[in-house]
Amino acid sequence: MSLKRRYVPDISRLGALGDGNYLRLLKLLPRELDGNIAEFQLSSGTTYFGLIRIRLIEACKYTDTIYLEQVHNSGKWLNNPKMTVRLYHDVGMAEVISCCRHRRIQGVNDYPNRFMHHPDEKIQINAFLAEWLDYCLKFGHAICDLTSKM
Repeated sequence: MSLKRRYVPDISRLGALGDGNYLRLLKLLPRELDGNIAEFQLSSGTTYFGLIRIRLIEACKYTDTIYLEQVHNSGKWLNNPKMTVRLYHDVGMAEVISCCRHRRIQGVNDYPNRFMHHPDEKIQINAFLAEWLDYCLKFGHAICDLTSKM
């Protein structure tokens, strides 16, 4: 009989994702969120991929909590990503604290489980955030209001 090995989270990978996501978010966030909301478009040439909205939920001395969402579909078969992310300014890290319908993301999940979460769900969701933010940095453009300049 073989004993089942318990999943051990890769803390160094999770930390590296948190460091990188914090730096990516600092590049995307304006210095001051106008009305607690920032928006920018995703496009390449004439192809429009959607709108990204970042809303400040809570601002504290050492942390900010933001809600990050893609507002328009880039395809009819895709769900729009929606995440709540906490930025820890004192340590320079960011982590996903909720995603879509997942209200609270555990560091380790037993498997199998009722919701079929992977044992490393927290790392996978933070890795997805890293890829999504890289995509935003590559294809993101500020929204210009040309009517107000006339």
